[in-house]
Amino acid sequence: MSKFAPLNALETQALRLSLGLSQAQIAALTKHSEADVVAWEEGTQALPQQAEKLLLELDDVIEMQVLNTCDGIEALFKKEPKRRLAFVVYPSQALYQQYNPEFLSSQPLTELYTTAAWRIKKECKLVLEVDVSLVALDAESYKAYRADNGLSESRESRAKWAADQLK
Repeated sequence: MSKFAPLNALETQALRLSLGLSQAQIAALTKHSEADVVAWEEGTQALPQQAEKLLLELDDVIEMQVLNTCDGIEALFKKEPKRRLAFVVYPSQALYQQYNPEFLSSQPLTELYTTAAWRIKKECKLVLEVDVSLVALDAESYKAYRADNGLSESRESRAKWAADQLK
């Protein structure tokens, strides 16, 4: 008996929606047509195993980011209790690529990064009772903030900028 149980049409659509992607984005990621994606979600065509594997791997990467980030936040808060955090999200693919080249292999679309941030927000609220706000990066405001505060470009600088946006 095979250990592989393919996703049905409803599960395929639910996975796409849980990733926060459009049918066109799924088509681009899996290198299939948008008509194929529609057919997968209608159940008139089987989701190819390779495409399913890719989408499930992306979901697994997001879940690992959620777990690792929440564990890191929990460890940090044991030393320095806080109840509010800000996470930077990227309003466009170009900004995401500019500021996160290291994540392009694991999260090839800004929407996947935003999905991870949303899931982290929900997990932090439920498990850690921490309020997380998602703050869209405004590149010009961020550059001015760095200049005004003598900061270099880094993930930490973006986090400080985002926290400052909540004040």
